[in-house]
Amino acid sequence: MRVLVVEDHRTLNALITAGLRREAIAVDVAFDGHAALDRVAATRYDVVVLDRDLPGVHGDEVCRRIVAGGSGSRVLMLTAAGTVRDRVEGLGLGADDYLPKPFDFAELVARVRALARRCTPPLPPVLDNGDLTLDPNRLVALRAGRRLDLGPKEFAVLEYLLAAGGRVVSTEELLDRVWDEATDPFTTTVKTTIGRLRGKLGPPPAIHTVRDGGYRIGAP
Repeated sequence: MRVLVVEDHRTLNALITAGLRREAIAVDVAFDGHAALDRVAATRYDVVVLDRDLPGVHGDEVCRRIVAGGSGSRVLMLTAAGTVRDRVEGLGLGADDYLPKPFDFAELVARVRALARRCTPPLPPVLDNGDLTLDPNRLVALRAGRRLDLGPKEFAVLEYLLAAGGRVVSTEELLDRVWDEATDPFTTTVKTTIGRLRGKLGPPPAIHTVRDGGYRIGAP
């Protein structure tokens, strides 16, 4: 999952971003409406967490342009105004969901994940392949009943490979969907993360390298 957080309050932006990254979600950030539109034009986001009261281009207009652009990104609108009228107006602009401030972070994560599921073909709530099981909502991964101690990126890579259902996933696709703007695309970060993940999964090998293709999970 890749998310864009658009919030001009820098402390709140940083808190949301750090929290979502701890949930194994790739996050890019913008602090005004112009930057948000530039990022949406350049990158496909599953979810845009959008503050309604933005400088530059107002959040209402940003929402309209995202919807009109047909990118498929889902919009979760945030605002300090929480009346029924405000919620109705926000949803009327094309937002997919609406969350008034202040909010509980667990609810924000749940809403982001629910919106992201609308962007892709339906997946089961728990992913599995052979003796591997992964629950994205509880952030729990098991192999043969043994709980795996995975970092956020290791968890996200495993989740993405399991969701691919045996399809070969390229390094470039993993960089685009699992990492974010803070990652240097010319590093060996994907290879390094795959290596650590393989070590934690243990034998027999569950992730296979496909020559000139990428990676896949399951029987070779």
